Amino acid sequence: MEAMNAPIDIRNLIPAWEAFRQATDIRPIRSERHYRRMVVMLEALLEQGAESSVARGADELIDVVGELISEYEARCHRLPETTGVQALSFLMEQHGLRQADLPEIGSQGVVSEVLAGRRALNVRQIRALAQRFGVSAATFL
Repeated sequence: MEAMNAPIDIRNLIPAWEAFRQATDIRPIRSERHYRRMVVMLEALLEQGAESSVARGADELIDVVGELISEYEARCHRLPETTGVQALSFLMEQHGLRQADLPEIGSQGVVSEVLAGRRALNVRQIRALAQRFGVSAATFL
């Protein structure tokens, strides 16, 4: 913790940062090309971290790169607003599910009513769907 309280020597910091940036290209993401490079880097860091105990120090680097990617995606890859029914329909399609495959909601008739917008999902159903698909319960609100 003492290092955190030490005075910052800008004369050494800037050249160190420049060398790091040139070696890694880790900086705020401002283009699709740079975004794709950072995604590839994050995947490589995660793969290395899963395979090697040497990569223990990579946790913070993974956090930094992941945060840069998240910030860029929030700015440039916004998802359109969807309703809970649209999200459910999408997840059903992605998982190859039919109405009868969703006992979390109820019978096939109940699922049909929900998908048609004639019936709203209740709290129990939303919690069960969120758990099944591994998404936030807010997805279905």
